[in-house]
Amino acid sequence: MQFKLPTTATAPFCPSEVQGTVTVTPSAPFWKKILQFAGPGLLISIGYMDPGNWATDIEAGSRYGYSLLFVVVLSSLAAMVLQCLSMRLGIATGRNLAELSRTRYSPGVARFQWLLAELSIIACDLAEVLGGALAFHLLFKCSLTVGVILTAFDTFIVLGLKGKNFRDLEAIMLGLIATIGVGYIIELALVKPHWPAVAAGLVPSWQAISEREPLYLAIGILGATVMPHNLYLHSSVVQTRAVTRDHKGIAEAISLSRIDTIVALFLALLINAAILILAGAAFHSTGHTAVTEIEDAYRLLAPIVGTGFAAVLFAITLLASGQSSTFTGTVAGQVIMEGFLQLKIPCYQRRFITRALALIPALVGVQMLGNGAVGQLLVASQVVLSLQLPFALYPLIRMTDDRALMGAFANRLPTRILAWGLFVVISAANIWLVVQTLGFAG
Repeated sequence: MQFKLPTTATAPFCPSEVQGTVTVTPSAPFWKKILQFAGPGLLISIGYMDPGNWATDIEAGSRYGYSLLFVVVLSSLAAMVLQCLSMRLGIATGRNLAELSRTRYSPGVARFQWLLAELSIIACDLAEVLGGALAFHLLFKCSLTVGVILTAFDTFIVLGLKGKNFRDLEAIMLGLIATIGVGYIIELALVKPHWPAVAAGLVPSWQAISEREPLYLAIGILGATVMPHNLYLHSSVVQTRAVTRDHKGIAEAISLSRIDTIVALFLALLINAAILILAGAAFHSTGHTAVTEIEDAYRLLAPIVGTGFAAVLFAITLLASGQSSTFTGTVAGQVIMEGFLQLKIPCYQRRFITRALALIPALVGVQMLGNGAVGQLLVASQVVLSLQLPFALYPLIRMTDDRALMGAFANRLPTRILAWGLFVVISAANIWLVVQTLGFAG
């Protein structure tokens, strides 16, 4: 039998192909309905535990122990609010943020938004390339250059999933997240943090961020939390559920999807907190307060914990974190391309183009800077994401405020105040982060 490459976008990565393909039983009991709606949140949560988050969490834990743990919690709560807005937009209107932006803004503005969204996917993919390459380097002792090249082969994984249903993709995400979660449970059991001190770190403290260095790190954690393309992605993938298009059906879908979103992002919160706690217990508590690179964390874990298993597990969870973006990045890319440009291309081509554009800076950086490129490029990728976030947040909040578009599901006054407050805080934090990063680079 002759193998033929697909010539158009295919399930489960094409938004229009999988829309309304997951059956929802109206008469099912509540617990079963929750399971039927569970899944889209998992795809979104991947963006909240990628190697970019690892870098900031490890540095925060090693430098300041558990004192910045409350920043991780508050950032995750802000992310829950904004992702719930994205979810509600998609379910209430039956269209995603990219499609609505194309119809509501001039062609020039829409093309500019599309370009920024594409850059955010490439920047995020750069972080995944670096994380995956570093994991290969740590596990198999290959060079970082070889590790970067190995990450290119995830295009074959996308090809292998051609034609599968969306539930298969969600199951893979659950498996990868479970790998990361179980890995960190074991890591924390080996490291044995001082839990009363961990609990104290959950209490918000202005004193903890009163100086420039911890404030910079705190804003770095916040800036790396909400991903621009996640807002586009979420408004699309919630439409995979076949819901009744009346007020009751839409209201129920929003309520159940809200549970899915909050639970999934709570899991991401636990994993981010676990990374910071691990760094605080393993490094800060033992006097290693200058661990700022993921590779340094890996090398120090074995002698500190007393077993090489801890370091191997750390690298495996890093690989799971890096590989998970293969899927979410492909779906997000198709959502953005189809929504803004009304263009569909084969999913493996979409994945190959995105990965190739991320491989170039990764390979150049590794060749010029050596292993030190990983930390610097991770920071650069987060800065690129930070610059683009307000351009996705603003239309999202404006649209969910619009009663003509959202009907009875438009934001109420408390939600408006909270959403615009978060927009101001996150945008200001991201601008400050970019300025400070460029200042440090200079």
